Amino acid sequence: MQISIDHGVQLFVDVEGLSLVADGMQMREKPTLILLHGGPGYDHTGFKPAFSQLTDIAQIIYYDHRGHGRSKPRPMAELTLDHFADDLVALCTALGISKPIILGQSFGGFVAQHYLAKYPAHPSKVILSSTSAALNLERKLAMFEQLGGPAAREAALQFWSAPSVTTLGPYQQICKPLYSTQKTATRRNHPNHDILLAWASTEQQTMNLLPGLAQAQCPVLILAGELDPVCPLEDAQDIAQALPKKWMQFAQFAGCGHGVWRDNPEAAFARIRAFINQE
Repeated sequence: MQISIDHGVQLFVDVEGLSLVADGMQMREKPTLILLHGGPGYDHTGFKPAFSQLTDIAQIIYYDHRGHGRSKPRPMAELTLDHFADDLVALCTALGISKPIILGQSFGGFVAQHYLAKYPAHPSKVILSSTSAALNLERKLAMFEQLGGPAAREAALQFWSAPSVTTLGPYQQICKPLYSTQKTATRRNHPNHDILLAWASTEQQTMNLLPGLAQAQCPVLILAGELDPVCPLEDAQDIAQALPKKWMQFAQFAGCGHGVWRDNPEAAFARIRAFINQE
Protein backbone atom coordinates (compact mmCIF):
# COMPACT_ATOMS: atom_id res chain seq x y z
CA MET A 1 0.00 0.00 0.00
CA GLN A 2 1.01 3.60 -0.50
CA ILE A 3 1.33 5.78 2.62
CA SER A 4 1.53 9.57 2.31
CA ILE A 5 3.92 11.29 4.70
CA ASP A 6 5.35 14.80 4.79
CA HIS A 7 5.45 17.12 1.77
CA GLY A 8 3.69 14.77 -0.61
CA VAL A 9 6.16 11.90 -0.24
CA GLN A 10 4.50 8.53 -0.80
CA LEU A 11 6.13 5.35 0.49
CA PHE A 12 5.26 1.78 -0.43
CA VAL A 13 4.59 -0.09 2.83
CA ASP A 14 3.83 -3.74 3.56
CA VAL A 15 2.76 -5.05 6.97
CA GLU A 16 3.17 -8.63 8.12
CA GLY A 17 1.78 -10.07 11.37
CA LEU A 18 -0.61 -8.89 14.03
CA SER A 19 0.11 -6.12 16.49
CA LEU A 20 -2.46 -7.16 19.08
CA VAL A 21 -2.76 -10.85 19.94
CA ALA A 22 -4.86 -12.77 22.42
CA ASP A 23 -2.94 -13.84 25.52
CA GLY A 24 -5.33 -15.72 27.81
CA MET A 25 -8.03 -13.28 28.88
CA GLN A 26 -5.93 -10.27 27.87
CA MET A 27 -4.73 -8.70 24.65
CA ARG A 28 -0.98 -8.34 24.30
CA GLU A 29 0.74 -5.85 22.02
CA LYS A 30 3.79 -7.13 20.16
CA PRO A 31 6.68 -4.79 19.32
CA THR A 32 6.93 -3.39 15.80
CA LEU A 33 10.05 -4.23 13.80
CA ILE A 34 10.73 -1.83 10.92
CA LEU A 35 13.16 -3.00 8.25
CA LEU A 36 15.36 -0.55 6.34
CA HIS A 37 16.60 -2.09 3.11
CA GLY A 38 20.00 -1.83 1.50
CA GLY A 39 21.15 -0.15 -1.65
CA PRO A 40 20.83 2.61 -2.43
CA GLY A 41 18.59 1.99 -5.39
CA TYR A 42 17.19 -1.32 -4.16
CA ASP A 43 13.92 -2.13 -2.37
CA HIS A 44 12.52 -4.07 0.59
CA THR A 45 11.98 -7.39 -1.20
CA GLY A 46 15.40 -8.76 -0.22
CA PHE A 47 14.00 -9.22 3.30
CA LYS A 48 11.28 -11.59 2.08
CA PRO A 49 10.55 -14.30 3.01
CA ALA A 50 13.37 -14.62 5.57
CA PHE A 51 11.99 -12.17 8.13
CA SER A 52 8.53 -13.74 8.14
CA GLN A 53 9.83 -16.16 10.78
CA LEU A 54 9.80 -13.32 13.34
CA THR A 55 6.07 -12.59 13.11
CA ASP A 56 5.39 -14.69 16.20
CA ILE A 57 7.20 -12.10 18.33
CA ALA A 58 6.85 -8.86 16.33
CA GLN A 59 4.75 -7.09 13.77
CA ILE A 60 6.97 -6.40 10.76
CA ILE A 61 6.89 -3.26 8.63
CA TYR A 62 8.61 -3.39 5.25
CA TYR A 63 8.92 -0.25 3.15
CA ASP A 64 10.84 1.21 0.23
CA HIS A 65 12.86 4.36 0.93
CA ARG A 66 11.58 7.50 -0.75
CA GLY A 67 12.20 7.39 -4.48
CA HIS A 68 13.05 3.67 -4.33
CA GLY A 69 11.27 0.55 -5.52
CA ARG A 70 7.49 0.90 -5.38
CA SER A 71 7.58 4.20 -3.52
CA LYS A 72 6.78 7.21 -5.68
CA PRO A 73 9.71 8.78 -7.56
CA ARG A 74 11.33 11.83 -5.98
CA PRO A 75 14.00 14.28 -7.15
CA MET A 76 17.49 12.89 -6.80
CA ALA A 77 18.46 15.84 -4.58
CA GLU A 78 16.03 14.56 -1.93
CA LEU A 79 17.66 11.15 -1.65
CA THR A 80 19.82 11.93 1.38
CA LEU A 81 20.31 10.32 4.78
CA ASP A 82 18.66 13.31 6.40
CA HIS A 83 15.47 12.87 4.38
CA PHE A 84 15.48 9.10 4.81
CA ALA A 85 15.75 9.46 8.61
CA ASP A 86 12.95 12.04 8.66
CA ASP A 87 10.81 9.69 6.54
CA LEU A 88 11.18 6.90 9.09
CA VAL A 89 9.85 9.12 11.88
CA ALA A 90 7.07 10.49 9.65
CA LEU A 91 6.05 6.96 8.66
CA CYS A 92 5.80 5.95 12.31
CA THR A 93 3.63 9.00 12.97
CA ALA A 94 1.36 8.17 10.03
CA LEU A 95 0.95 4.55 11.19
CA GLY A 96 0.65 5.36 14.90
CA ILE A 97 3.81 3.44 15.81
CA SER A 98 5.66 4.39 18.98
CA LYS A 99 9.03 3.06 20.13
CA PRO A 100 9.74 0.83 17.13
CA ILE A 101 12.61 -1.61 16.80
CA ILE A 102 14.63 -0.59 13.75
CA LEU A 103 16.80 -2.92 11.67
CA GLY A 104 19.00 -1.36 9.02
CA GLN A 105 20.80 -3.61 6.55
CA SER A 106 23.89 -2.20 4.78
CA PHE A 107 22.75 1.16 3.30
CA GLY A 108 19.70 0.83 5.55
CA GLY A 109 22.22 0.77 8.39
CA PHE A 110 23.54 4.15 7.24
CA VAL A 111 19.98 5.46 7.50
CA ALA A 112 19.53 3.82 10.91
CA GLN A 113 22.74 5.38 12.24
CA HIS A 114 21.75 8.87 11.09
CA TYR A 115 18.24 8.36 12.52
CA LEU A 116 19.74 7.20 15.81
CA ALA A 117 21.82 10.37 16.02
CA LYS A 118 19.01 12.72 14.99
CA TYR A 119 16.13 11.06 16.88
CA PRO A 120 17.81 9.18 19.75
CA ALA A 121 14.63 8.99 21.87
CA HIS A 122 12.47 7.62 19.07
CA PRO A 123 13.36 3.89 18.88
CA SER A 124 13.17 1.26 21.60
CA LYS A 125 16.02 -0.75 20.01
CA VAL A 126 18.17 -0.62 16.88
CA ILE A 127 19.89 -3.41 14.93
CA LEU A 128 22.76 -2.42 12.64
CA SER A 129 23.32 -5.27 10.21
CA SER A 130 26.38 -5.52 7.95
CA THR A 131 26.92 -1.78 7.77
CA SER A 132 29.57 0.93 8.03
CA ALA A 133 29.84 4.49 9.29
CA ALA A 134 32.18 5.72 6.54
CA LEU A 135 33.50 4.66 3.13
CA ASN A 136 36.80 3.26 4.50
CA LEU A 137 38.01 2.40 1.02
CA GLU A 138 41.30 0.73 1.98
CA ARG A 139 39.49 -1.80 4.15
CA LYS A 140 37.15 -2.66 1.30
CA LEU A 141 40.02 -3.12 -1.10
CA ALA A 142 41.91 -5.39 1.27
CA MET A 143 38.88 -7.64 1.82
CA PHE A 144 37.98 -7.83 -1.86
CA GLU A 145 41.56 -8.80 -2.65
CA GLN A 146 41.50 -11.42 0.12
CA LEU A 147 38.34 -12.96 -1.29
CA GLY A 148 38.77 -12.42 -5.00
CA GLY A 149 42.38 -11.60 -5.73
CA PRO A 150 43.90 -8.61 -7.55
CA ALA A 151 41.08 -8.43 -10.11
CA ALA A 152 38.50 -7.92 -7.37
CA ARG A 153 40.65 -5.29 -5.69
CA GLU A 154 41.06 -3.37 -8.95
CA ALA A 155 37.35 -3.53 -9.81
CA ALA A 156 36.46 -2.28 -6.33
CA LEU A 157 39.05 0.48 -6.52
CA GLN A 158 37.77 1.72 -9.87
CA PHE A 159 34.12 1.69 -8.81
CA TRP A 160 34.42 3.24 -5.36
CA SER A 161 36.93 5.84 -6.56
CA ALA A 162 34.78 6.91 -9.51
CA PRO A 163 31.26 5.38 -9.51
CA SER A 164 29.91 5.32 -13.07
CA VAL A 165 28.15 3.05 -15.53
CA THR A 166 31.58 2.07 -16.86
CA THR A 167 33.06 1.07 -13.50
CA LEU A 168 29.82 -0.48 -12.20
CA GLY A 169 29.80 -3.28 -14.80
CA PRO A 170 33.07 -4.94 -13.74
CA TYR A 171 32.24 -4.35 -10.09
CA GLN A 172 28.89 -6.13 -10.43
CA GLN A 173 30.50 -9.01 -12.32
CA ILE A 174 33.60 -9.53 -10.18
CA CYS A 175 32.85 -8.11 -6.72
CA LYS A 176 29.15 -8.62 -6.08
CA PRO A 177 29.45 -12.46 -6.04
CA LEU A 178 31.93 -12.04 -3.15
CA TYR A 179 29.40 -10.28 -0.90
CA SER A 180 27.89 -13.52 0.36
CA THR A 181 29.53 -16.80 1.29
CA GLN A 182 26.38 -18.74 0.40
CA LYS A 183 24.77 -19.28 -2.97
CA THR A 184 21.41 -17.54 -2.78
CA ALA A 185 18.44 -17.36 -5.07
CA THR A 186 18.33 -14.62 -7.68
CA ARG A 187 17.12 -11.37 -6.15
CA ARG A 188 13.62 -10.30 -7.10
CA ASN A 189 14.34 -6.59 -6.79
CA HIS A 190 15.37 -4.47 -9.75
CA PRO A 191 18.01 -1.95 -8.72
CA ASN A 192 17.90 1.64 -9.91
CA HIS A 193 21.49 2.23 -10.91
CA ASP A 194 20.91 5.96 -11.35
CA ILE A 195 20.20 6.26 -7.61
CA LEU A 196 23.12 3.98 -6.73
CA LEU A 197 25.63 5.92 -8.81
CA ALA A 198 24.38 9.35 -7.75
CA TRP A 199 24.54 8.52 -4.05
CA ALA A 200 27.81 6.59 -4.20
CA SER A 201 29.37 9.57 -5.99
CA THR A 202 28.23 12.15 -3.46
CA GLU A 203 27.11 11.57 0.13
CA GLN A 204 28.75 8.18 0.56
CA GLN A 205 32.16 9.54 -0.39
CA THR A 206 32.30 11.89 2.60
CA MET A 207 29.88 10.52 5.20
CA ASN A 208 31.10 9.99 8.75
CA LEU A 209 28.36 8.68 11.03
CA LEU A 210 30.56 7.82 14.01
CA PRO A 211 30.23 11.09 16.01
CA GLY A 212 26.44 10.91 16.09
CA LEU A 213 26.39 7.40 17.58
CA ALA A 214 27.30 8.81 21.00
CA GLN A 215 23.73 10.15 21.12
CA ALA A 216 22.19 6.65 21.33
CA GLN A 217 19.68 6.18 24.15
CA CYS A 218 18.57 2.59 23.55
CA PRO A 219 20.10 -0.87 23.08
CA VAL A 220 21.92 -1.25 19.76
CA LEU A 221 22.86 -4.67 18.36
CA ILE A 222 25.61 -4.82 15.73
CA LEU A 223 25.65 -7.85 13.40
CA ALA A 224 28.92 -8.32 11.52
CA GLY A 225 30.29 -10.98 9.18
CA GLU A 226 33.99 -11.74 9.37
CA LEU A 227 34.15 -12.12 5.55
CA ASP A 228 32.13 -9.06 4.58
CA PRO A 229 34.09 -7.22 1.86
CA VAL A 230 31.90 -4.15 1.40
CA CYS A 231 31.25 -3.38 5.09
CA PRO A 232 34.27 -5.07 6.67
CA LEU A 233 34.46 -6.29 10.24
CA GLU A 234 36.68 -3.37 11.26
CA ASP A 235 33.90 -0.98 10.23
CA ALA A 236 31.50 -2.74 12.59
CA GLN A 237 34.11 -2.56 15.35
CA ASP A 238 34.39 1.21 14.80
CA ILE A 239 30.63 1.52 15.26
CA ALA A 240 30.82 -0.53 18.45
CA GLN A 241 33.51 1.76 19.83
CA ALA A 242 31.50 4.88 19.01
CA LEU A 243 28.33 3.76 20.81
CA PRO A 244 27.81 4.25 24.55
CA LYS A 245 29.04 1.07 26.23
CA LYS A 246 25.84 0.66 28.24
CA TRP A 247 23.80 0.27 25.05
CA MET A 248 26.14 -1.60 22.69
CA GLN A 249 25.84 -5.29 21.88
CA PHE A 250 28.11 -6.94 19.29
CA ALA A 251 27.64 -10.22 17.43
CA GLN A 252 30.40 -11.42 15.11
CA PHE A 253 29.78 -14.31 12.71
CA ALA A 254 32.54 -16.51 11.33
CA GLY A 255 32.20 -17.64 7.73
CA CYS A 256 29.67 -14.93 6.93
CA GLY A 257 29.77 -12.09 4.46
CA HIS A 258 27.41 -9.20 3.78
CA GLY A 259 24.12 -10.04 5.47
CA VAL A 260 24.77 -12.58 8.20
CA TRP A 261 21.06 -13.49 8.26
CA ARG A 262 21.50 -14.73 4.69
CA ASP A 263 24.78 -16.61 5.21
CA ASN A 264 23.97 -18.16 8.60
CA PRO A 265 20.23 -17.69 9.12
CA GLU A 266 19.94 -20.08 12.06
CA ALA A 267 22.51 -18.28 14.21
CA ALA A 268 21.67 -14.77 13.01
CA PHE A 269 17.93 -15.03 13.53
CA ALA A 270 18.45 -16.62 16.93
CA ARG A 271 20.48 -13.56 17.92
CA ILE A 272 17.93 -11.14 16.46
CA ARG A 273 15.11 -13.00 18.21
CA ALA A 274 16.90 -12.86 21.56
CA PHE A 275 17.49 -9.13 21.14
CA ILE A 276 13.85 -8.42 20.32
CA ASN A 277 12.72 -10.44 23.35
CA GLN A 278 15.25 -8.83 25.67
CA GLU A 279 13.67 -6.76 28.43
